[in-house]
Amino acid sequence: MNPATAFGMVFADELARCGLREAVAAPGSRSTPMAMALHELDRAGRVRLHVRIDERSASFTALGLAKASRRPAAVLCTSGTAAANFHPAVIEAGESGVPLLVLTADRPPELRDTGANQTVDQVKLYGAAVRWYAEAEVPHPRQGAAGYWRSLACQAWALAAGDTGTFPGPVHVNLPFRDPLVPDDTDDWPEPLDGRPGGAPWTRAARAGGSARAVAAGVLALPWTERGVVVCGDGDYDAAALVELAERAGWPVLAEPSSGARRGPNALPGYQYLLASEAFMAAHRPLVIVSAGRPGLSRPQSALLALAGAGEPVRHVVVAQGPGRWADPQRAATDVTASVRLAGVPGVPGAPGAPGAPGAPSWLERWRRADSAARRAADAVLDRAMSGAESALTEPQVARELLAALPEQALLWAGNSLSVRDIDLLMPPRADVRVLASRGASGIDGTASTAGGAALAHAAASGAPAFALIGDLALLHDAAGLAIGPGEPRPDLCLVVVNNDGGGIFSALEQAGADRGMFERMFGTPHGASVELLAAAFGVPYALVEHPGELAKAVTGTGLRIVEARTDRGANADLRARMRAAAIRAAQTAASGQ
Repeated sequence: MNPATAFGMVFADELARCGLREAVAAPGSRSTPMAMALHELDRAGRVRLHVRIDERSASFTALGLAKASRRPAAVLCTSGTAAANFHPAVIEAGESGVPLLVLTADRPPELRDTGANQTVDQVKLYGAAVRWYAEAEVPHPRQGAAGYWRSLACQAWALAAGDTGTFPGPVHVNLPFRDPLVPDDTDDWPEPLDGRPGGAPWTRAARAGGSARAVAAGVLALPWTERGVVVCGDGDYDAAALVELAERAGWPVLAEPSSGARRGPNALPGYQYLLASEAFMAAHRPLVIVSAGRPGLSRPQSALLALAGAGEPVRHVVVAQGPGRWADPQRAATDVTASVRLAGVPGVPGAPGAPGAPGAPSWLERWRRADSAARRAADAVLDRAMSGAESALTEPQVARELLAALPEQALLWAGNSLSVRDIDLLMPPRADVRVLASRGASGIDGTASTAGGAALAHAAASGAPAFALIGDLALLHDAAGLAIGPGEPRPDLCLVVVNNDGGGIFSALEQAGADRGMFERMFGTPHGASVELLAAAFGVPYALVEHPGELAKAVTGTGLRIVEARTDRGANADLRARMRAAAIRAAQTAASGQ
């Protein structure tokens, strides 16, 4: 067995022993030893292998697999610019804490800086975006090589998964190989290549923070006050603990859809309208804010989180995402902790008071009433828009219909830009649907691929289908995500594409006030592309919805499919503005009457 083949076989086997179950590979020559080894693991049923012809799509597919499964997925490519195409997905994984094993094949050191074909500088290619970088030695016959390869695989796995107490994320292992790259009749290896007996990993990394002492050390005892709120942003953290905290404290939960916390009686779907109401917030300024994840869907939300840094008597407790990492772009946090424990809970002797004093609604009840009034007002505007004689399909209506059509245990992938914001405004509290999004760097790149990877992992775990709400630009930006070979595992994923022929989010921003011609060219970016023909090019089933009420039927089915909803950017922006204005007026009225 030649050295490259031996390395591929041993390294891949050890990753499977560590727990690798999903791997994605893009075709190429230099990565052959690892590609063949992963193929053998797939054939043996130990790892599920996915092949994608485009490296960017491959890396985002792996990102989706890892995000939905909450365990490292591997992505492999050949040398050269192939590795550079992984960079956007690596950045997203780094920012959002998604465990990713990035394996880049490389030429051996003696061919670097010589003008050798398909050879670029891959050393620490992704910079600070990865948790850890290692370059494997060029495989060669020597005693102890197998132990080194297996140890390297275990180290990469543990650091990606966060098993050592670090924040999970991407790790990069650069793999230089010399020819020959395919198996040959080379003499046997000078030592056994077997791993530990019984299929055990070479090195086990015990998860940090499991002891009671370690957990207690990161707990903040927070004195109860009635005027508190819990803000939950995107992320993979213990959302249930924060929901429980809010329910014990009598605090509203302001939860983004991909937080996992939009559940229970304290979750307020219309919170963005309340935060945008100056009158309501003036009368309902919290004294305590507990935030977790990465909140960031609106400016009013950011203004709330900035209160403690603006001279207000507000305590802002941020729950850390991991060791040394927490979200506080406003630089307003007064405390950072691993978890929060209430001290002086209402109803406990010695508590400073209790919500719901006789004759007056409680703090939570006032938020609930305003939330209900704001949502009813916004819904009324949307309903009137639907019921007109020439009612046209709108993006908020598409989001509302999709949310209503989701079956139990479904996965919903929320595309960035306007899609996730429409879902945020229209999704009721629901514990039986999982919502995911790429909110680490919040780009639109790799959207279809990431959703596809997440759908594959979700179906493997639950058998349930997946849906995605994305924009036309996101689909066009990742058209390669539709290129799935006939022999590859295919996601059960319905891509609902709202097509407003450009970048709709800019119609609601300051740029919309610029010169119309300049705005359309630089920000509106109309493309005139046909989603139907794009779907046909990749053999993906396609349906068009043209009127309100048609979506629920259109999204039924199985496998990868596209449902297009064509909308008008200007009309959508006007509708959202009217919904927002009506909701804010309702919130103000509720505030004045309390």
